[in-house]
Amino acid sequence: MNLNIRIAKAEDCPRILTLINELALYEKAPEEVTVDLNHFIEAGFGENPVWKAFVAEVDEIIVGFALFYTRYSTWKGCRLYLEDFIVTEDMRGKGIGKVLFEKVIEEAKDKKYNGMVWQVLDWNEPAINFYNKYKAHLESGWLNAALSTEQVKAF
Repeated sequence: MNLNIRIAKAEDCPRILTLINELALYEKAPEEVTVDLNHFIEAGFGENPVWKAFVAEVDEIIVGFALFYTRYSTWKGCRLYLEDFIVTEDMRGKGIGKVLFEKVIEEAKDKKYNGMVWQVLDWNEPAINFYNKYKAHLESGWLNAALSTEQVKAF
């Protein structure tokens, strides 16, 4: 297996968006992906990029990615927020996720962030088991809150 981990480029966005849809399907929420390709590219590579990503390639085909950005906590300061992390189903169990996740940890360390945070669904046992290998602290007691585009526009 010829594995390469590298920073994402704008031309990777169509494939990354395909994997985002694969992740949403796995998380039982495919209808929740509403971002279009142009907005996705602009948000990552436009005048004011808000996200970065590492991609995992095997034989020059993107088989996974980790998308992240800086989150500011009034309690902790700058932290890396891992928004999405996926390796395609057929490539899982080959160590790709480990290499990709550790690249993100290195990014947080290199930037001298005060930690790294992300979310995992409480029923996603494979992911929970993966994160437990890193002795990640899995919090309970917090509920996610959101306003939709429609709710913000209607305000």
